[in-house]
Amino acid sequence: MRNVYLSADNIITPLGFTTGENAINMLEGKTGIRLIADEKISPVPFYASLIDSESLDTRFSSIGEPDKYSRFEKMAICSIKETVASTSIDLTGSRTLFILSTTKGNIDLLENNSFDKRLYLWNTARLLQRQFNFRNEPLVISDACISGVQAIITGARLISAGLYDNCVINGTDIISEFVLAGFNSFKSLSTGPCRPFDKTRDGLSLGEGSGTIILTSGPDASGNDKILVSEGFSTNDANHISGPSRTGEGLFIAISRVLQKSSLKIDFISAHGTATSYNDEMESVAINRAGLQDVPVNSFKGYWGHTLGAAGVIESIMSIYSMRNNILFNTLGFSVPGVTNPLNLVSVPVKKEINNCLKIASGFGGCNAAVLFYRK
Repeated sequence: MRNVYLSADNIITPLGFTTGENAINMLEGKTGIRLIADEKISPVPFYASLIDSESLDTRFSSIGEPDKYSRFEKMAICSIKETVASTSIDLTGSRTLFILSTTKGNIDLLENNSFDKRLYLWNTARLLQRQFNFRNEPLVISDACISGVQAIITGARLISAGLYDNCVINGTDIISEFVLAGFNSFKSLSTGPCRPFDKTRDGLSLGEGSGTIILTSGPDASGNDKILVSEGFSTNDANHISGPSRTGEGLFIAISRVLQKSSLKIDFISAHGTATSYNDEMESVAINRAGLQDVPVNSFKGYWGHTLGAAGVIESIMSIYSMRNNILFNTLGFSVPGVTNPLNLVSVPVKKEINNCLKIASGFGGCNAAVLFYRK
């Protein structure tokens, strides 16, 4: 089985159009979550993290005509283009796979009251494949909120098994009337910017974003630190269509399997951390059951909200940034612990040597995933 390396990445969120721009704004304590007044999405104002349409079109204008592409497509294409441009690897050959990670894709096209084939996720993936001349049939992974982590696990396994040499993974999701109405029906939205793991938390903040990461079978020739992907695992606790397991069983099993495959002492955990009472509590249970309660933990959701199927890609990229720059980002919005099991939550940015990171995620339908990144 071959090693799997991280070659290049990009993040697009309201905090910036590159990974570096996001990191700078995060270290300044900025959040993309704000009060939105957009009657096309909701008849009443709501808190969310939305990418500025004018800025997006300005960025995209150097690639194509903005009016000919959907909002989802423009975000994904901008992120993929930035990532592909930063690597010297030829990604147009038969040994490269493209994976699209998303929960809803072009969901806003539903609001046009007419059928559009781009509503099919496979169709959107093919459009992106053709845009960048990727040769192989693209793979779509849509597994609720673990989609991004699941895509990284899948890409790493395919490279490790020798089926491909490179894998370009893009995770993108947008916020539409349909998406907001769905979470409203669960009464799970926060009345202000979300506060992961905090005692006063009252729900999640939705966000939109796009993240792209390239996995390869060989180390990056750029001189960057060699960051590898260890084997990851996903599980399903079959607990409830939307509610996480009270015992954290599924996530505990996923974490345990990762730990069984690695002899490393975990330096840092990037939690799912949605700021809903059930998710945060479940994660605290699973982390404690795995014996990792003393490991530094953070959630990135306070910076750009819950980006759904893109979350696992975006948050993994920022976790890798943490490793390369030896900085632990704080859990924005967290102040007083609000879970019954102890966690070592990062409350202020910390300079610390980080040689590995455990990324975890959970989602509707009882799905859970865990993957380990480490420095060679």
